[in-house]
Amino acid sequence: MMNEQESKLLDILAGRFNGQVTVFAGEETLVLPVDEIAPAAQAFHDEFGFDLLSSLTTVDYGPEVDPRFHMVYRFTSIAGHLSLNVRVPVPGLSPEVPTLENVYHNANWNERESFDLFGIKFSGHSDLRRILMPQDWEGHPLRKDYPLGYEEPQFTFNYDEIDVRKPYAYRRGGK
Repeated sequence: MMNEQESKLLDILAGRFNGQVTVFAGEETLVLPVDEIAPAAQAFHDEFGFDLLSSLTTVDYGPEVDPRFHMVYRFTSIAGHLSLNVRVPVPGLSPEVPTLENVYHNANWNERESFDLFGIKFSGHSDLRRILMPQDWEGHPLRKDYPLGYEEPQFTFNYDEIDVRKPYAYRRGGK
């Protein structure tokens, strides 16, 4: 639950950056358009004292939802003991967001992770390449439409049935 000072700040920021304030589970969040996140982040840092980007991640609501993705940011003012939640809806076709690494240097790796696992491009990023998956990996494994593996889970009740279909270099028991 935010205090009155934090709520007023959110209202000011929403008006200034064409956003809106939403509340879910008692937590207030500033929702901003994609084109407003970079200037807003600059203002959060320079004018309002939010000196730390403590979290940056992506949510995929699936290909049937528009906007498909939401970038989720959490900015922190260490001296002011304040946190600011920001969400940025991003369309599913050619998802692209301006980089924040110019203002918050730690955004570099978090943006690379969102690029690698969700396919979000960050315009202006200094080194946008995969960070977790191999460079030749195809696709983005945290997208909801990413194909899952071929192997069925093996439990005690279906062990023999699954084991027969598994590829082995040799068969147990000399078979």
